[in-house]
Amino acid sequence: MPDFTHWHNLPSDAVLTQLDCHADGLSAEVARQRHESGGANRLPEPPRRSLLLRFLMQFHNILIYVLLAAALVTALLGHWVDTGVILGVVFANAVIGFLQEGKAEKAMDAIRQMLAPHAAVLRDGRRQTVAGDTLVAGDIVLLEAGDKVPADLRLLQVYGLQVQEAILTGESVAVDKQTGTVAQEAGLGDRTNLVFSGTTVTSGQGRGVVVAIAGNTEIGRISGLLSGVETLTTPLVAQMDVFAKWLTLFILTIAALIFAFGYFVQHQDFGDLFMAVVGLSVAAIPEGLPAVLTITLAVGVQAMAQRHAIVRRLPAIETLGAVSVICTDKTGTLTCNEMMVASVSTAVGVFSVDGAGYEPHGTIQQAGKPLEHATQQLMHELGRAALLCNDAELHQQAAHWTVEGDPMEGALLAFAAKTGLEQAATRAQWTRTDAIPFDSRHKFMATLYHVHHHAHPPQHAAILVKGAPESLLGMCHYQRTAAGKAEPLDSEYWQQQAETIASQGQRVLALASGGVPPEYTVLTMADVQEGQLTLLGLVGLIDPPRPEAVAAIAECYQAGIGVKMITGDHASTAAAIGKQIGLRHPDKVLTGSELDMLNDAELAVVVLHTDVFARTTPEHKLRLVMALQAQGMTVAMTGDGVNDAPALKRADAGIAMGNKGSEAAKEAAELVLADDNFASIVAAVREGRTVYDNIKKVISWTLPTSTGEAAVIVLALLLGMLLPITPLQILWVNMVTAATLGLALAFEPTEVNTMRRPPRLRNQPLLSGGLIWHITLVTTLFLCGTFGVYAYAQDQGYSLELARTLVMNTLVVMEIFHLFFIRNLYSTSLTWRAVRGTKMVWLAVVVVIMAQFAITYLPAMQAVFATEAVSLVDGLLVVGIGVALFVLVELEKQMRRGLGAT
Repeated sequence: MPDFTHWHNLPSDAVLTQLDCHADGLSAEVARQRHESGGANRLPEPPRRSLLLRFLMQFHNILIYVLLAAALVTALLGHWVDTGVILGVVFANAVIGFLQEGKAEKAMDAIRQMLAPHAAVLRDGRRQTVAGDTLVAGDIVLLEAGDKVPADLRLLQVYGLQVQEAILTGESVAVDKQTGTVAQEAGLGDRTNLVFSGTTVTSGQGRGVVVAIAGNTEIGRISGLLSGVETLTTPLVAQMDVFAKWLTLFILTIAALIFAFGYFVQHQDFGDLFMAVVGLSVAAIPEGLPAVLTITLAVGVQAMAQRHAIVRRLPAIETLGAVSVICTDKTGTLTCNEMMVASVSTAVGVFSVDGAGYEPHGTIQQAGKPLEHATQQLMHELGRAALLCNDAELHQQAAHWTVEGDPMEGALLAFAAKTGLEQAATRAQWTRTDAIPFDSRHKFMATLYHVHHHAHPPQHAAILVKGAPESLLGMCHYQRTAAGKAEPLDSEYWQQQAETIASQGQRVLALASGGVPPEYTVLTMADVQEGQLTLLGLVGLIDPPRPEAVAAIAECYQAGIGVKMITGDHASTAAAIGKQIGLRHPDKVLTGSELDMLNDAELAVVVLHTDVFARTTPEHKLRLVMALQAQGMTVAMTGDGVNDAPALKRADAGIAMGNKGSEAAKEAAELVLADDNFASIVAAVREGRTVYDNIKKVISWTLPTSTGEAAVIVLALLLGMLLPITPLQILWVNMVTAATLGLALAFEPTEVNTMRRPPRLRNQPLLSGGLIWHITLVTTLFLCGTFGVYAYAQDQGYSLELARTLVMNTLVVMEIFHLFFIRNLYSTSLTWRAVRGTKMVWLAVVVVIMAQFAITYLPAMQAVFATEAVSLVDGLLVVGIGVALFVLVELEKQMRRGLGAT
């Protein structure tokens, strides 16, 4: 049996011979035997891990190990509340990961649901309806309009058969099918003698033999690609993994060295030293950081939901902020996935048509001017032919217009309305008497109409025809003028007009009419093919770009984000849309066949300078995403069809369309656009950058404060002095500030010029040189502030408890002023807007201040935490130290900005 991908290259009788079957169908016994040996017509389920293993694997992460270690430390200290909180964070993280991990399996399940549940077949020489999963190779399947194709079929007979294959090819227009052989190298969208599992018959009838079932079908091959696609980790997750590993190693090394130094060199008591080292670990480990990061991402989820972007996986938000290139499908993403008449060519000139999709409202103009009266009459005649030689219906659902039937016929109905015709009234006046349905062999549809009215003559009949220009030009002897007269046909003019329209990426249809005697009631092929028709004009149809997509792409370029259009449509159509939406290099189009001739290294170079890719397959889309990733780019992929699912899964940020997107695409993606609006992607990118900025602010606030707290203990141990703050007080500071001040940064608004910064590099480290310097500076200032106030307390003769209370409050106050500095990473903090802050910031500050007053002045809290009341003068001193820290770090930032080192 030949390779299943080459059935289109074999004559139909050879296909039947290879499959050992005949045109009357299989016998029930042979079908049963083949079903037993070949299996069910269902996509194979991938092997799955047990639920328990999937849950336990959520704990296999170095950051989780750090949290568990922190929980163990707090348990050893007897702080069961803190232990419970940390373990709660770990468990919540595991549950979220467990619920999200089934993404690939769900995507596979969604594809399986696309297979037809039933099929009409010939068995034992008679028509039967069987379950779709019982089909076998060699079965003869009967197709009618509205059917979902149950398996991959090689067509044997067709009558006006058209199939919607957008889920596989991305083309919005139904494909005309035929039975002749097709070149072996033809792309998927050009294999017109095959129909594929999961696609839908829009019109006509057909009969075909099953050549592939289950995993061997085109849709099965895509599911195989999907299951084999490696999901890349997000930049944030990768960076946090690296950071957590180094942080763990660093903390353990410092703790071990300090313990060894204190025990073997200073000969300190083992128990006291061990508890001091535990306190050091508690101070150094930012145990609240993962929880705050998760909350920051969750806040981003809510903000994106308000912008119609539904996030399926939390880290995907941050990934959007790093996106450097968006690979977008054309149909339904950049375009409306609705056909529309965009241009009209007549014997008197060319006209432009505006409007939105199937909406029957818009204007027709010539060179920007309204139509003259004589031209309006010609347009009326064109509109009447478009309306009557038509089997579609337009329906309005709320504010949206949809078509029932062929998309191109729906576009013609909308065009007829724009010429001034009222659909119901026109169809009531004209009665269809006979018709010749569209067939791919003769490439036209013809209708015979009679009209009855009171004026003279009492009865009138007309033939109305639409079809491919090359077919109708041979059927017409005349052309209509603006005055309503007929003149000899200028074939050369019309051929030139057809080529001009096609070069703009538009599909060309010709419309013609002819008169017949009123008593004429039967329409034959001879009536339309004898060359007596009058050509009315040509219409150019296109799936129009979304109006907001142009502005969205311009903003992407402004933000340093590239845009690549990857579609299964024809090159000319793709190039035309590329020009209309403002892509940088729309004229340079790379087709799927040209892409196949490039190896991965060559493609990685070509992909940088090409923005339009046409006639692509799922493998091509996957290769393009991987080629861009090989260049170090963070790739977002948008799409709506099953054919987009593998690339959506592979991309750093997969974005599916919510309204017109397939379930397979939604399940494979990290984000779903509820409004199918490309402009929402830009809003999501802006929100993603904001989320990353806020994550960076959380980290830039947490690490210096944790390091500053740890440095206080380290220095005290190295100097062999009493700890200026107890491990219990360190825990209090961590708990109070992380749950309030750190969390407030999650709600920071978008900074000015966020979308004018270039995207950050994919491999940009989270712990940059600038952050390391800031940690060093703040740690030094923390040491100066805490030991300075500790020395002051000793000099004043205060008790150890009061001295430690001053140190603890000094740490908290410095962290508050550090928060106001961190809020403005990219701009000055010395403005009223910066000082004013946000409601969340001030709420956090008020809560922290109240908590510090409680631990400092309430007797019950004093007894637990060994604190004493602080005087007003000493309180002002503590606040002054915080102000000094803020001024010093802000001056340092302004010096770096002045030197161009930000």
